[in-house]
Amino acid sequence: MTQAEPSTPAELIRPEILSIAAYQVPDASGMVKLDAMENPYLLPEPLRAELGRRLAGVRINRYPVPDYTALKSAIREAFGVPEGAAIVLGNGSDELITMITVATARPGATVLAPAPGFVMYEMSARFAGSAFVGVPLREDFTLDREAMLAAIARHHPAVIWLAYPNNPTGNCFDDADIAAIIAAAPGLVVVDEAYQPFALASWMARLPGSPNLLVMRTVSKLGLAGLRLGYLAGAPAWLDEFEKLRPPYNVNVLTETAALFALEHVGVLDEQAARLRASREWLAAELRITPGVQLWPSQANFVLVRVSDGPAAMQRMRERGVLVKDVGRMHVLLRNCLRLTVGTEDENRLLVAALRAAL
Repeated sequence: MTQAEPSTPAELIRPEILSIAAYQVPDASGMVKLDAMENPYLLPEPLRAELGRRLAGVRINRYPVPDYTALKSAIREAFGVPEGAAIVLGNGSDELITMITVATARPGATVLAPAPGFVMYEMSARFAGSAFVGVPLREDFTLDREAMLAAIARHHPAVIWLAYPNNPTGNCFDDADIAAIIAAAPGLVVVDEAYQPFALASWMARLPGSPNLLVMRTVSKLGLAGLRLGYLAGAPAWLDEFEKLRPPYNVNVLTETAALFALEHVGVLDEQAARLRASREWLAAELRITPGVQLWPSQANFVLVRVSDGPAAMQRMRERGVLVKDVGRMHVLLRNCLRLTVGTEDENRLLVAALRAAL
């Protein structure tokens, strides 16, 4: 019997996968890490000690109970999920984006979102075999309602993603524009509220009156990024279908226990978010008086700036030990733009000094 020649990746892997690079996270060892929109504050020491004791009691030899009833109930109470809305949990928002995209990826399906926006909307569409349409924002990064409505009428998207606030621009789109999009959408509209703790604005309460609206959030930006926990809320008719795609044990027992503990003390996290909102305003004020910096208003835990040479400024800041995100290659509207995460008071001072020295 002749042995077959083994296939190569180029022969078996889909072309759209071969054409992209894997997600890369730069080494931040020894750096002031302000590139990933993380909450820089730890839980207070007494809470960390109590969390350690609680985690020590977890039976890691057993699988999670996959309905996660207690965790869903805690999320509903802590974050105001309306009665009648269902909840699906994900390993971060990324997994929820994948569930929605895969579930709606029928032949000819289109996913639509403003651009620039969160890169995983487009990436997940490509992975699932759906078409992706990015509708450019205006020069000031506000939503172009007419262009969005025209794209909806032309492409009949199965899913429309609206980040609120938007990443990487940091602004919340106008509520009237979002309402018009929801009314015109033939499919789902998912409002991604990853940065809600810093915007204090939400579409969650409007779920009962909008059957094609879903609201997605993550606890990452609130201060629990390492847990990798996201949640999706909306009409049970939709979420029952997405539940079929959820791996049965996608939230591990340590994450479940830590999240339940954190939600018992959500006031501490809310206080940290308030501190970061105040720091954002201090940072924005310093950037406004920095020559050579164009700043956009932000309702997230980061700010977007444009400088004369984004890549060079980012590299000079890195040489001074401050890591920020160069987003200039993401979209033509972002040319020479840097995304700066709001850090601690000391980190923000180092950030401003490094940026001024880099210009």
